[in-house]
Amino acid sequence: MSGYVFFQMWEPFRQSLIAGHLFYIEQAQKRLLSQFANIEHEADMAAERWLEENGHHFDPDRHDPGEFEERAYDASVEFYGLMCDLREQTKLSVVAGMYHEWEKQLRDWLVREIQHWHRGSSVKRAVWKVHLGKVMDLLEELGWNVRDTDFFPRIDACRLVINVYKHGEGDSLDELKKKYPQYLNDPFRESEEPHFGADYLDFTRLKVTPEHVQEFSDAIVSFWKAVPDNIQDHEGLSVPDWFAKAMLSDQQAASYQQGGPNP
Repeated sequence: MSGYVFFQMWEPFRQSLIAGHLFYIEQAQKRLLSQFANIEHEADMAAERWLEENGHHFDPDRHDPGEFEERAYDASVEFYGLMCDLREQTKLSVVAGMYHEWEKQLRDWLVREIQHWHRGSSVKRAVWKVHLGKVMDLLEELGWNVRDTDFFPRIDACRLVINVYKHGEGDSLDELKKKYPQYLNDPFRESEEPHFGADYLDFTRLKVTPEHVQEFSDAIVSFWKAVPDNIQDHEGLSVPDWFAKAMLSDQQAASYQQGGPNP
């Protein structure tokens, strides 16, 4: 049994995963994020549209020209604010899409590799169900110390960012504040004046920059590049309890089907 390969990353498959991810990022930049490049100009145009649509209401005998200009400016400011919010939502949606796809591809690869040497629905269900941290535990127990890599903190940060984006307040926000506060917009971070620090920041302060998006993308590419060609049996091999319990459940189910319950 020594040296038996449990998980194999076929090189063409690895390259297809990377290519698919890069295509997603390239097209997201081109078709989605690029649309926010000129929102300042678009805000100015919003002011002009307001004047065009409301100019016929202007009565020089009753209205101050400055009042209409101010209301047009307010329309411009409102448009700009809404576009900024939409830009942030779009960036976070792009990050969520690439992260969830990576996670699904990882779990799917693990399940398909497991099916080469183990049959049963319990293990398959467990791999899809458990928290991602437990999946990382499995990889580390098998010999790949993924948490020690340079790219892992960015994947971990991406996970927390997406959880905060999805759920708002909660444990992920607390963890993000503690481990990766750079993803929370803190206007006082560089200030020398005393303030409350990250404690006052809530989920509405979540913010990712284009540089953050690229960093998350690079981390996912680095992950796929770093997956060992072969993860195999070795001395002292063990698996996490959740995986061992799922395997035992499958073995008991198979025994029952073959011979029925013990008398």
